[in-house]
Amino acid sequence: MEKINCIIIDDEPLGRDVVESFAKEVSYLNILGIFENPVTALSFLEENSVDLVFSDIEMPKINGLDFLRTLENPPIFIFITAYREFALDGFDTGATDYLVKPVRFDRFLKAVQKAKNQIDLKINSNSSQEHNDKIFIKSEGKIIKILLTEILYIEAQGDYLNVMTTSEIYSTQMTLTSMEESLRNKKFFRVQRSFILNLDFVRSIHGNMVELLNGKSISVSVNKKEELCKFLGM
Repeated sequence: MEKINCIIIDDEPLGRDVVESFAKEVSYLNILGIFENPVTALSFLEENSVDLVFSDIEMPKINGLDFLRTLENPPIFIFITAYREFALDGFDTGATDYLVKPVRFDRFLKAVQKAKNQIDLKINSNSSQEHNDKIFIKSEGKIIKILLTEILYIEAQGDYLNVMTTSEIYSTQMTLTSMEESLRNKKFFRVQRSFILNLDFVRSIHGNMVELLNGKSISVSVNKKEELCKFLGM
């Protein structure tokens, strides 16, 4: 199995030790470095290939959320913090998961598996980039190829995405932001927090509602309506 290169950032020794001990229990995780603050981690990220970052949020100089926002092409982030109120902000930055201290190993493993699914998807998508006509997702323990021309829409539901195709629905554990990244430069548009649409299946737009060819109507957020119309050449 391909190793996932990761680093740990936490200003508290106990926090670093817990994540390190958990990560060593996962056979496909390879710890490249452990850092007390994001400033020292930044230089390492610039010089090394890192797939996954475990990061605290509340740290001196710069917190984990702001650090992630400064990175142009960030690795996958899993935030680990004592403050539950940071959860929404963590997801808004595109983080894969958010764990509250004290972290249970089973919850840690679930977050890592979600990150692994995203990495697998990115690798498979990149390998087929020259054709640019399909994606691969992990669903029910299998890697499934889905033709882009068959996707009607993708809906976020909790920790999972439902990929609605012309023939069936596939459920996969990943974030909508990661899926949006893999569909960049294709005929897909994120109309709101929970939906990405295949614009080839749009029948009409009326007010803030988009009707698809299968009859389903989906609302468009106010700040996305103008962008969608421009995207459609309207």
